[in-house]
Amino acid sequence: MEENIFDKVHEVDLKKTMETSYIDYAMSVIASRALPDVRDGLKPVQRRILYSMIELNNGPDKPHRKCARIVGDTMGKYHPHGDSSIYGALVNMAQEWSTRYPLVDGHGNFGSVDGDGAAAMRYTEARLSKISMELTADINKNTVDFVPNFDETEKEPAVLPSRFPNLLINGTSGIAVGMATNIPPHNLKEIIDAVIKIIDHHVEDIDEVSIEEILSVVKGPDFPTGGEILGTRGIEEAYRTGRGKVRVRGITNIETMPNGKSRIIVTELPYMVNKARLIEKMAELVRDKKIDGITELSDQSSREGMRIVIELRRDANANVILNQLYKHTQLQDTFGVIMLALVNNEPRVMNILEMLNHYLAHQEEVVTRRTKYELNKAEERAHILQGLLIALDNIEEVIKIIRSSSNVQIAKEELIKRFELSEVQASAIVDMRLRALTGLEREKLEAEYQELMKKIDELKAILADRKLLLGVIKEEIIIIRDKYGDERRTSIGFDEFDIDMEDLIPRSDVVITMTKLGYIKRMSNDTFKSQNRGGKGIKGMQTIDEDYVEDLFMTSTHDYIMFFTNTGRVYRMKGYEIPEASRIARGTAIINLLQLQPEEKITAIIPISEYRDGEYLFMATKKGLVKKTPIKDYSNVRKTGLAAITLRDEDELIEVKFTNNERDIFLVTKYGQCIRFNEKDVRSTGRTSMGVRGMNLADRDEVIGMQLDTQGTHLLFVSEKGMGKRTVLSEFTSQRRGGKGVKCYKITDKTGEVVGVKAVEEDSEVLIINTEGIIIRMQSADISVIGRITSGVKLINLSGTDKVASIAKVRIKDEEDEELAEEE
Repeated sequence: MEENIFDKVHEVDLKKTMETSYIDYAMSVIASRALPDVRDGLKPVQRRILYSMIELNNGPDKPHRKCARIVGDTMGKYHPHGDSSIYGALVNMAQEWSTRYPLVDGHGNFGSVDGDGAAAMRYTEARLSKISMELTADINKNTVDFVPNFDETEKEPAVLPSRFPNLLINGTSGIAVGMATNIPPHNLKEIIDAVIKIIDHHVEDIDEVSIEEILSVVKGPDFPTGGEILGTRGIEEAYRTGRGKVRVRGITNIETMPNGKSRIIVTELPYMVNKARLIEKMAELVRDKKIDGITELSDQSSREGMRIVIELRRDANANVILNQLYKHTQLQDTFGVIMLALVNNEPRVMNILEMLNHYLAHQEEVVTRRTKYELNKAEERAHILQGLLIALDNIEEVIKIIRSSSNVQIAKEELIKRFELSEVQASAIVDMRLRALTGLEREKLEAEYQELMKKIDELKAILADRKLLLGVIKEEIIIIRDKYGDERRTSIGFDEFDIDMEDLIPRSDVVITMTKLGYIKRMSNDTFKSQNRGGKGIKGMQTIDEDYVEDLFMTSTHDYIMFFTNTGRVYRMKGYEIPEASRIARGTAIINLLQLQPEEKITAIIPISEYRDGEYLFMATKKGLVKKTPIKDYSNVRKTGLAAITLRDEDELIEVKFTNNERDIFLVTKYGQCIRFNEKDVRSTGRTSMGVRGMNLADRDEVIGMQLDTQGTHLLFVSEKGMGKRTVLSEFTSQRRGGKGVKCYKITDKTGEVVGVKAVEEDSEVLIINTEGIIIRMQSADISVIGRITSGVKLINLSGTDKVASIAKVRIKDEEDEELAEEE
C-alpha cells in the first residue's frame, strides 16, 4: 500500500510551478478583476451587477429592489466570489461623491463622505439610474458578444454597448498585479464634445484630430466633490502620455467675523478625501502645536452642502494657516493619473485621444451590429407581409385551397406550390385572422410594408456608408449629452509653478476695483459707460453695511499689481490672478489672495508692467512724509510681502507713484492745502528708510492725495458732499518741500472736506464713487475750470447721509472707448 502512495507522488520544480501559477493568477486579476475594458469602462463585477439588474427588470421606472436580491442574483449567475466584493462595487456606483454620474440609484444608507460604510445589503435597496440605461441600451439587438458564465448555465455580455464614453466620464481605479489604473472622472458634455469633434473630422475628411484640439474641448478632470485643480501642466501631461500628477485643492474662503477674528470656511474637498479623517488630522496638528492659531474646529455640513469652519485667534494670519493646512493635510491632495485599460484583453496605457478612438470604434461596431439586426428583422417582416399581400390579392383561391386541404401541412404545401411562397409566408397565411380581410386591415398592411421598405433602404445605406454610420452615432450621443450633461464642478485654477498658464491668458485691459473692507475683483474694460455731469450713475456693486469702493483703476491682465499697505509693506500679484466678477458682484476678500498681517489694510495699489533702471516709486504718508526709492528695489516681492517704508507711530502710507526723477509732486490735504515741489528735492533712499518731510501740516490735517505734473493739465478736486472743480496746474507755483503750501480748495458746510484729487486732461474720464457703492462716470471736460480758492460745482447728486468715498481717473485707451464716448 505504501508503494501505491509513492506511485502517486510527482516530483515538480517548485520554481517553475510557482512561476506558472503566479502568472495565471496575475493574468486572471488583470483581465478578469481589477482593470476596466476600454470600451465600456467597467470592471467585470460592475458589468455583471448592471446586467443582473437589467435581467431583474430593475430599471429607473420600476420600484427599488433589495440589494441582497441583486447581489444574490449576480453571485449565483455570473460572479462566483464573495458577496462583499459585489455589494462594495454596487455601493460605489451609487455614491454621488465617488461616482461622477452614478450608475445605481440607491435607497437607504449608502455611507457618507465621512467614510461611514453603507448599511448591510439586507437593509438597502437599489435600481438602475437613468444614465445607466444608456450603458445597456440595445443589448438585446445582438450589439455585443455573449459568453458562457462560470458554470456554462447562463450567458453574460463580454462588454456592454455603452452608448456614452463611461471610462472617461466616470473614471475608475484598480490595483492589479504589477500595474494599476487611476482614471479621473470627467464632465460628460466635454467628453462627448470631444467624440463629436473626432466624428466631424472623419465625416468632413479632415486630417486626424490632434491632442491639442482635444485639449481645447476637455479642460481637465471633473471630480464629483468639486475642488480646484492647480494649473494645467499635470492635466496636459496625463492627456498626452497617459500618466501625470494633478494637484487638487479644496475650496476655501476666509471670512472676517463680527468680533474681528477670521475664520476659514471649507466648502469643497479634493476627490476621495475623507472629511472626518481630515478634521481629525487638523485637530492633531493643533494638538501637536504644528499649526498655531486655530481656536476651534467644527463640521457644520448639512443637506445644503459641506461646511467645515476653522476659527482663528485674533492675531493669527489666516493665509499662513491656510497654507500650512494645504501642506500638512489632504486639503490639498495629488491625484496620480494612470490611464490604463484593457484593449482586446491586454492592459495598455493610453493617451486621451487613443481612449476616445477606441470608444468610437466600439460604437461603430455596436451600431453596425444593431443596424444589421434591425435590417434582418425588417426583411423578415417584409417577407411575411409580401406573402400576406399575395394572399389578400388571391383570397378566394387561398380560402379554397385551405378548405380543401385535410390538414395544415397540406394547406401550406399547396399554397407554396401555387403562389411560390416560402415556408414562413405560408405559415403566416394559414395563421392569418379573418379580420385581415377588411379594407382597413389591408391598408394597414400595405402602409406597414411601404414603411418597412423605406426603413430597409435607410439601414442598407447606413451599412454601406461609414459617414452615415458616424452621423447616427453623433445624433445619438448628442441626445445623451443634452439629456444628462451638466456644468463642471471642478474649477481649473492657477499654479504659481506652472509657467505655461500665463501664456494661455490673453492680454486685455481690465478694471480692478477694491472696497474699503478689502473686497477686490476684476472686470472687463467696457463694464461702465460714460454719463453726463450731474447724473445718478449706475449700480457699481453689492456692498455690505459701511463698505464702499475705495480703489478703481485700469490695468492689463499681465501687469504686476503692487499692493502697499497702511503698515508700509508691499505685496504683489498678476492682474489675471485677481478673480473676475460681474459689475454687481461683491468680489473676493483680499485676505484670500494676499498673506496680510493682522490689522493690515491696503492703502495704495499701482500696476507695474516691468522693473527698469532710472525709475522710482515715490511714496507719501498721512503725516506728510515722502520717500523716493528705485523701482528695482521692489522687483523680488515674496509671497509674505516686503517692507516698503518705515513708519512712525500713528502714521500710514497713503499713496505711491511711479516716477523717473524729473517730475513735480503735488500733495493735497483734507483741509484744502496743496504743495508743489520737484522730486529732485527728495534724495533717493533704500527700501526700508523712513523718508523726509514733504509738507508741514496744520493741526489734525492729513494728506489725502499725491499727484504728478505729468498726469494731467488740471488738478481735479472733489469734496465729500459731491462738489468739485478743475484748477490749472500753473496756478500752483513750485516751492521747496517741507512748506505749508497754498490754499487749493475753499471748504464750507456745503462742500465738506476734500476727499479726492486727480490730475486730469481734457479727454480724461473720471469715476466718482459714493458710500453706497454708486459709480458715476463723466468726462473731465464737463467739469468747470475755476481758480484755486473756490469750491466748484455739483458733480454728483447725493441723497440722505451719502458721501463721496473716492474718485478714480480712466484715460481713454482705445477706439472702442472713443466711439463709446462719442455715442454718449
